[in-house]
This record gives sequence, structure tokens and C-alpha cells, in this order.
Amino acid sequence: MDLTKILTIYGRKPVLEALEDTHLTPTRLHMAVSNKPGGIVKQIQDHAKNRGVDIQIHDRLALSRISKNGKQDQGVALDLYCPSFVGLDEYLVQTPAPASSKSILLDGITNPQNVGMIIRSCSAAGVGAIFYPRKSVAALGPLVIKASVGTLFSAPIVQCEDVLSTATRLQAAGHHIAVMDGNAKQSLFAFQPSKPTVFVLGGETAGASHSVKAMADAVLTIPMQNGVESLNVAMTAVLVAYQGHQH
Repeated sequence: MDLTKILTIYGRKPVLEALEDTHLTPTRLHMAVSNKPGGIVKQIQDHAKNRGVDIQIHDRLALSRISKNGKQDQGVALDLYCPSFVGLDEYLVQTPAPASSKSILLDGITNPQNVGMIIRSCSAAGVGAIFYPRKSVAALGPLVIKASVGTLFSAPIVQCEDVLSTATRLQAAGHHIAVMDGNAKQSLFAFQPSKPTVFVLGGETAGASHSVKAMADAVLTIPMQNGVESLNVAMTAVLVAYQGHQH
């Protein structure tokens, strides 16, 4: 199975809710041998058995390696199959995106609530792809899932290693790279790209990486009035996602 399409969640309540959701496709349940039988543990096991999910028992150390969060996994993790998830290599060999295509590249956004809200807004707006670096961005976990109100599971997530190499490869493949920056001169609303565009959204404090700004095709801002200096990155994502929307 393509591991880029597997999302591992953890925690007893999130796992139980995922098993109860018939729209999701669980593939494997991981349980710690130290779990005490009964209660929610039994509910989780029963739901997994009823759905024909493979159940594997691990020691606590092995489970923590699977969940990647031994302090909060509560002895339970679940692999979910997310068909809309792809890796960057797979994305780049797909049918070329149309010139009007719009995508988002996350850069140093560490607040899970912001990431989840960005995913929800971009999914609602029909954004073509959300490039999700494994480095420097909040991990795909329960807090991101909660903030996305479940839209993460069907979002067009493209998993990649880091921001700069991803932006470089996308640019080489014919995409415009447009960085959002509060100090830029060009307005987002005056931007009229002639190629598929990847909008880079920077972190809550430092903004977009200097290295990405240096190689970008455009650096854009959202005009502010009435003394407002900046917007939350999740709000910026909404404006970017719906900019130029005709429907």
C-alpha cells in the first residue's frame, strides 16, 4: 500500500470516532499490550473487529514509534487510508495543472489550529493542492484534524520534505511561486498569473522563509486599512483561496 496515502491518528477518543465514521477507511489498529480491557478500549476493539480492521498488539515503545507521540497516544493508534493524499513525486507526474490552478504551500506554520482551519478553507474553495512539508509544519495529528472539522481526510494533501526544495521543484515544473508577505508592494488582488500558482503561506511569527522569498516569482500582500497591521495566517488563506473565485 502507498504509505503517502496512510494517515496514522492516535488517542482513544479520536480513534473511536474514526472507527465509527463509515466515510473513513481504517486499515490497521495498533494497541499497546498494557491497555486494560473494558470501557473505551473494548469499544475500539469491537468496532475494529466489526469493520474487519487488522488489529496488532505492541509494547509501549513500539507503539510510540508508530504514533510518534508516546506521551499522548493513550496506547492506541489507527492507520487510515486517505485516497486524496499523494507524495510530491506522484503529484509532479500527474496531468499538468491548468493555468488557473491555485495551490497552497505551508511554510513554518506550527499552530495546529491554524493548519486545520487552512485545510478546511482551502478544501471548501476547491484549491488544487495543499503542499504539506514534513519539516517545520504542525504534525498531522488530532489537533489539526479537529480544527479542520474532519475535512483533512479528504483534502488534496501533497506530502513533501521541506519548503525550499518543494518550491524549487514546482517552479521547475512550470508553476508560479507567489509568497504572501505583509511588507510586499504588490496586492494579491491585482495579481494575474499566467501559470498554475503556488501561494506560500508563512509561519505565525517569522513569516515565509527568506530563501523561498528570494526565489519566488512574486511576493504579494493583502492591503490593510483602518490601522490594521496584519491578519492571522488562517484568514490570509481564506482570502488567497477565494481570490478571483467566479463561482
